[in-house]
Amino acid sequence: MTSYGQFCPMAKALEVLDERWTLLIVRELLLGSTRFNDLRRGNPRMSPALLSKRLRTLEHAGVVHRDVVDGRARYTLTTAGQELAPVVAALQVWGVRWVSTLGTVDLDPHLLLWDMKRSIHTSPWPPGRTVVALTFTDVDSRAAHWWICVSDGDIDVCDYDPGFDVTARLALSLRTLAEIWRGDRSWSAAAGGALLEIDAPRSIQRAVPRWIGQSEAALVARPDRSLIT
Repeated sequence: MTSYGQFCPMAKALEVLDERWTLLIVRELLLGSTRFNDLRRGNPRMSPALLSKRLRTLEHAGVVHRDVVDGRARYTLTTAGQELAPVVAALQVWGVRWVSTLGTVDLDPHLLLWDMKRSIHTSPWPPGRTVVALTFTDVDSRAAHWWICVSDGDIDVCDYDPGFDVTARLALSLRTLAEIWRGDRSWSAAAGGALLEIDAPRSIQRAVPRWIGQSEAALVARPDRSLIT
């Protein structure tokens, strides 16, 4: 860790937290990831070596606890780490409200579907197995096709055809789904603007937006930028 050479508590906290990726690792741990590979899935552009280094730093700082369960390392937040929850939540809200631009580099189907897998509420889905197939029209064919499978409350996402009957097929750009998921755009606006096609019976077409929903970021009130000076 690099020292700021200040007695200020904020400076001392930033000596632990302001290195690149550190707070994103904390975010993943707060969302329930405990395994190394799951932490990588939440930060796919981070190298394994750097993730290991950051975890060691957080462990040394008393933010993360590492133990071994069934021969595999498990990472959990300590009391100090859990106290970062409102900090992470505040940064999420601030980012939604004031940093709305998404560049092409920010769009990753693996990361988006991973976030959807752990965040979609399955209670609105029908009993039994329901499969929604996604085709991203702006993504290389190797990563353009995804399947969301919900079976009696259990959810999985696949980047290969799982072989089950498909209930609905969606065609849209990765950017459009990211904007819908973040709450930058509504499902109805995407459909009305011809940015979204849902191939399914009419009743299923109406149900799909309710099934998939949006992330908690969609609940954050956006500022009226016309009033900002």
